[in-house]
Amino acid sequence: MKYLPIPSKLYTQNRQRFIKKMKPNSIAIFPANPVLLENGDAVYNYKANSDVVWLSGIVQEKTMVILYPDNADASSREVLVVQRPNEMLEKWNGHLLRKEEATAISGIQNVQYVDSIEAQLHMWMHHADTVYLNTNENDRLNTENPRLDLLFVHDFMKRYPLHQYDRAARIMKEVRAIKTKEEVEVLKTAIDITGKAFDRVMKFIKPGVMEYEIEAEITHEFLRNRATRHAYGCIIASGDRARVLHYVDNNQECKDGELILMDFGAEYGNYNADLSRTIPVNGKFSKRQKEVYNACLAVHMYCASILKPSINYADYINKVNAEMEKQLIKIGLISKADIKNQDPANPAWRKYFYHGIGHHLGLDVHDLGTRNQPVKEGMVFTIEPGIYIEEEQMGIRIENNYWLTKTGNIDLFKGIPMTVEEIEAAMKRK
Repeated sequence: MKYLPIPSKLYTQNRQRFIKKMKPNSIAIFPANPVLLENGDAVYNYKANSDVVWLSGIVQEKTMVILYPDNADASSREVLVVQRPNEMLEKWNGHLLRKEEATAISGIQNVQYVDSIEAQLHMWMHHADTVYLNTNENDRLNTENPRLDLLFVHDFMKRYPLHQYDRAARIMKEVRAIKTKEEVEVLKTAIDITGKAFDRVMKFIKPGVMEYEIEAEITHEFLRNRATRHAYGCIIASGDRARVLHYVDNNQECKDGELILMDFGAEYGNYNADLSRTIPVNGKFSKRQKEVYNACLAVHMYCASILKPSINYADYINKVNAEMEKQLIKIGLISKADIKNQDPANPAWRKYFYHGIGHHLGLDVHDLGTRNQPVKEGMVFTIEPGIYIEEEQMGIRIENNYWLTKTGNIDLFKGIPMTVEEIEAAMKRK
């Protein structure tokens, strides 16, 4: 791993939060993601199961976390299963965790190897009444693809058909949505690295640079600051390409007079930042660009002013959409007549703002959490309004990450240039 060691207290706290939600005499089993084949004998870069990481901090294939808080054997109430070190395998793929190293990362004292856990797990299953098994229940999950997480579930239930089974994901969605201070500290590091990359590219961008050159500058800044990787596909979209929400080709020239929309974030310690900024390629907003940008910024700031604990997320979205409608009227994109004649199922503002206002953020960029209940203290959300104008070949999005507190929220990107004046000053060349 590139990132510095994270105190095991973070993972110990997380396990206790999950355990408190478990039924009496229940066992929870969390297997890691497998390594995925690419082509031939190549494999994709390994991405750990976020729930396993949340519980243990371990990023290694064939890992398993087993929680059995009512186990008669007190030493086996938390068990971490890892791959047995293999000298030949390590010559090819590098170091595998020793038991003491796994304990230092996770805080779990009982560490077993995959090839020796079967008999113990079999015995524990004979004493447990309820079994929590884990599947991916992210609301945005593409269910058309084959589900590897279900292979373990189906096999396990076939072997033990008379147990009572429950969904670990329901608990995970509740507890992972609320971030501890320790989690936010790691997230802040990812955000700080992302901010440094933005500062770097503001000084780099000028007419004639290629989108991929900007991506390279961001990648350089990420790696030199110990980020593991990009949190998601880096979006560097100049000109009309900014209207494509997930544009990742990043292969065109940035031209004088254009705006460039950048959406990127660093992953550090498995936690993800998510930043969007739209800046002028030549360092100076035109009058119209400034007008549209400030309308988008006004929506962003309105969101920040009302996103507080106890507001229902659906009500929040409705309020934000009304503010967007107001701003689009102000800059001449829609009229009161458009609103009067609109289809309620397809309101006039949706022509220029056709995505959601934000999402939960954490170990996953689109992290676990509800969207139809009041938001709670400790949640982390993105705020990312956008205005996309086909007729003017312009797209603007402004995104920061907010940690909800008892009385409001904290902008975790505070201090990073956001206004027209701040961006122009940062891009000004001496």
